[in-house]
Amino acid sequence: MSKPAAMILETSRLRLRPMRLADAASLHALMSDARVMAFWDIAEVQDIELTTAILKSQLRQMTQKRAIYWAMETRAENRFIGCCDLAEIDRWHHRAEVGFMVARPYWGDGYTQEAMWAVIDHAAQAQRLKRLTARTHLGNVRSVRLLRRLGFQQEGLLRGYVDREGERRDCLLFGLLL
Repeated sequence: MSKPAAMILETSRLRLRPMRLADAASLHALMSDARVMAFWDIAEVQDIELTTAILKSQLRQMTQKRAIYWAMETRAENRFIGCCDLAEIDRWHHRAEVGFMVARPYWGDGYTQEAMWAVIDHAAQAQRLKRLTARTHLGNVRSVRLLRRLGFQQEGLLRGYVDREGERRDCLLFGLLL
């Protein structure tokens, strides 16, 4: 796995840097927004302690080299606008799952696509991964469009994959060979 400094990725408008505990309040602003969380495995989070616990779990996964979670910041203002990741990194099979979450004011501005191109390049070049997967809940049209623009192909339907507050939800599975 790359050294922490090498995990800082930059695009023309964004800096992706490893998440840190100090990001808990910014992450909570995202995770407490019902529209942002509409297609996530959990509903919006009202308790910042839960957001902090989730972030601590992500930081542990990074320490164990099982994932990389990046904060997405605008380069111009150093403003936290979302996060993205390589998770479930499997070095034996050279694969990982990608994910992303962006604050509503930045939807449709191309930031997520820009960030994900950097993540895909990092996965292929620095991490030497050969396959990426992504999944999204049925009905998440924006994510499906983005994944297709990034070159992901729909590979299947995961029936009843998520139990969100007692409701079984189907997910679409996408894959990208690098």
